Amino acid sequence: MKTELKAAITQLSAERNLPKEVVLAALESALASAYKKSMSALEQDVLVKVNPESGEINFYIQKAVVESVTNPNHEISIKEARKLRATAQLADVISIECTPQNIGRIAVQAAKQVVLQRLREAEHRIVYEEFTDREGKVVSGSIQFIEPKRIYVRLNRIEAILPVGEQVPSEHYYRGQRLKFYLIEMVQRDKEPQVIVSRSHPNLIRGLFELEIPEVHNGIVELKGLAREAGHRTKVAVATVQENVDPVGSCLGPRGIRLQSIINELNGEKIDVIQWHPDPGVFIANALSPAQVSNIKTDEQTNTATVVVPDKQLSLAIGKEGQNARLAAKLTGWRIDIKSVSAIEAEKAAVQEPEIVEPAIPREVKGRKPVEAEPAEEIEEEESIEIPAILEAPSEKAVDKHIRFAEDILVGTSKAKAPDKTKSETKGKRKGKVVKYRKEDEHLIDVIDDDSEQ
Repeated sequence: MKTELKAAITQLSAERNLPKEVVLAALESALASAYKKSMSALEQDVLVKVNPESGEINFYIQKAVVESVTNPNHEISIKEARKLRATAQLADVISIECTPQNIGRIAVQAAKQVVLQRLREAEHRIVYEEFTDREGKVVSGSIQFIEPKRIYVRLNRIEAILPVGEQVPSEHYYRGQRLKFYLIEMVQRDKEPQVIVSRSHPNLIRGLFELEIPEVHNGIVELKGLAREAGHRTKVAVATVQENVDPVGSCLGPRGIRLQSIINELNGEKIDVIQWHPDPGVFIANALSPAQVSNIKTDEQTNTATVVVPDKQLSLAIGKEGQNARLAAKLTGWRIDIKSVSAIEAEKAAVQEPEIVEPAIPREVKGRKPVEAEPAEEIEEEESIEIPAILEAPSEKAVDKHIRFAEDILVGTSKAKAPDKTKSETKGKRKGKVVKYRKEDEHLIDVIDDDSEQ
């Protein structure tokens, strides 16, 4: 009997990963509950003592010593108590042995259920105490079950919940996947403790740095600031307490192997490690890396910084959809205004160049003549009007050769010999125009092209 009892306690302790004292206490509580049901002594205070070495199990009913008994289930008179123990005094507790000879089958089944329940409660209590100390730290677990609004994660001996809001949108989870999580909260429920974990919390990066980088774990390198957009990019500002230690190089490791292991854990999320500086201007310039900064101006009253970058570095400083500038602002805590060199030069030129004042349009004032426009303006208005080309007048010789009076035309003197062609005729022929002139005698003179004569 003692060998079987001792072996059963040892086996339960190993399977549940519980101390033997906890298993023994659960067994005693279960036997007490079974005794109450079998003996119809639910109102009595039953105590069970189990000796695993000898295998003996003893049942006791505990009663308080009083002068006059009002509740026989919990009280005993001093006279009866001194029969059991001669040194009994008022307010003492007397244990009366009531070990049964046999316990029924129903009581045994009830004892079994109570033992299992007590063991589960003890296990949950121990796990709660263990994970309470690990709250705010990184834990490892495997995905057990996936639901639309939550994912159940197995953390060693307890089940944790990964809500939708704590998941990374770019990550794809599957059953059996083993990942690292940030333990946000530990809540004690009625049945078992509930653990909330996260994959998108910024402190997950801090915990991974402490796990992968010994200098961060030992406190030689400190994480001064951290800004994260889960699944896309993270900026970490580091500093050192020792002069001979390079904080950025310590985080990168040989050939970047330390940082690469953290990136692999985050499924390829980009991480920028920058050096922290007490000067806000230098710190902001480092936070905007990999972009190069030409000039920076800070205003501590408004907590605003104006950063000037080369034209080719403007898009790099802003980042995709403003991500680089947004993370830099979160990391430094400053409001950052990024401008290019050409934009700054254009602003300076606009300030230095005098303003051009347009001339006022004259208005008619009663009792005064309107101001006449300047000649220059008249010339500009005349030049803006399109004028058709004016043909040159033919020379006198050319006119004489081509002149015919109206009277000669009427009389019929048109048989005269046609004049010879001259240069003026050729010129008139090229232009293809007919020009009419009027002399002092008011006779009509026609200048006719050679084509019209023919």
